[in-house]
Amino acid sequence: MPLQIPIIATASSPAAVENLTYGLTSFGMQILSAIVILVVGLWLAKKAKALFVQVLQKKEVDQTLVGFFSSMLHGALVVFIVIAAISKLGVQTTSFIAVIGAAGLAVGLALQGSLSNFASGVLIILFKPFQAGNFIKAGGEAGTVVEVGILTTELKTPDSVKIIMPNSSILGGSITNFSAHPTRRVDMIVGVSYSDDLQKAKQLIQDLLAADERVLKEPAPQVAVSDLGDSSVDFVVRPWVNAADYWTFKFDFTQAVKEKFDAEGVSIPFPQRDVHLFQENAS
Repeated sequence: MPLQIPIIATASSPAAVENLTYGLTSFGMQILSAIVILVVGLWLAKKAKALFVQVLQKKEVDQTLVGFFSSMLHGALVVFIVIAAISKLGVQTTSFIAVIGAAGLAVGLALQGSLSNFASGVLIILFKPFQAGNFIKAGGEAGTVVEVGILTTELKTPDSVKIIMPNSSILGGSITNFSAHPTRRVDMIVGVSYSDDLQKAKQLIQDLLAADERVLKEPAPQVAVSDLGDSSVDFVVRPWVNAADYWTFKFDFTQAVKEKFDAEGVSIPFPQRDVHLFQENAS
């Protein structure tokens, strides 16, 4: 009996071909729509960032905040655009949003300290209690402000030491800004002996102030007897100078007073006590 090989004839159904073509076309349109949303969306996000930067710059917002907020806006827009493109492909984005929310909450809890520093940095930059170049005292440290950042502020001490302070520690206490005003009053105490001529000593101090060009005429410097101490009569000396001349004037004037008093015979007493001994006759 000869071997017979069965021949199976397959014929494509017209309906199946039509459904396949429709499915491929529909999926292709979805991919094309997602690509269009992604490309156009990223372009619009870039334009929105540039417009946002221009608005902030016109409002004269600090450049540090301009860069930070514009980057945050651009990042948020990119995330929104990517989610919109994925949803166009038929993918359920509810789970993505939930994951992003949970991740944001976890990051927020893990970075509580950093978020506190961030909020303090934003407030410092917005309200500007100090700025770069000012000499301040805050958070137990004193120095010249080098840079105000989002999370930290950098100070440079007079002996050229770099200090990086968290913004929350600065804003959490009092801030003393020695450079906030263009002029400063120099407060000094000059003591003379009880045996010296007070009018002469006062005149010598006034002459030294009048001869120094760094002393401002207005407000007028003040020289007056402030205290009758244990060992000296103390003059309070309060001239006004430009903030930049504060320390140089104070050092120079202290030396000039000593030299002038020595030349004029006015003594600057050092602390001393007089001991009186009484002898009683033995009974």
